[in-house]
Amino acid sequence: MNVSLDNKGFTLIELMIVVAIIGILASIAYPSYQDYVLRAKRGDAKVVILSVQLAQEKWRANNITYGTTANIGITVSPDDYYTVAISSNTGTNYTITATPKSPHVDANCGNLVLTVVGGVETKSASAGTADNCWRK
Repeated sequence: MNVSLDNKGFTLIELMIVVAIIGILASIAYPSYQDYVLRAKRGDAKVVILSVQLAQEKWRANNITYGTTANIGITVSPDDYYTVAISSNTGTNYTITATPKSPHVDANCGNLVLTVVGGVETKSASAGTADNCWRK
């Protein structure tokens, strides 16, 4: 009697090893993915801040002071992740603050802030460092 042991397939141990490897790779990749998503959303804040800055300069060319959000007409970012506020606007100064909307809160940077005083820009963040939050 010839018994053929020509089994084709995977053993349970082999499948468990593959699942463990996939789990390890996913646990390494997921934090990197989350960081990538946060940086992409920060890009949305930078776009709206620069748009408001351009609109402010256009407004100031025809008026004696910089405008407000009502004058400029920009209150949210293009992808709707951030709201925008303009404060401290005078004839030479203004501050633009981009605040993340829930649930897109950015614990690493918080609000992104651009302050212009006499034509000199200062970039900052309410949490974290300006270099990390404003980098490309």
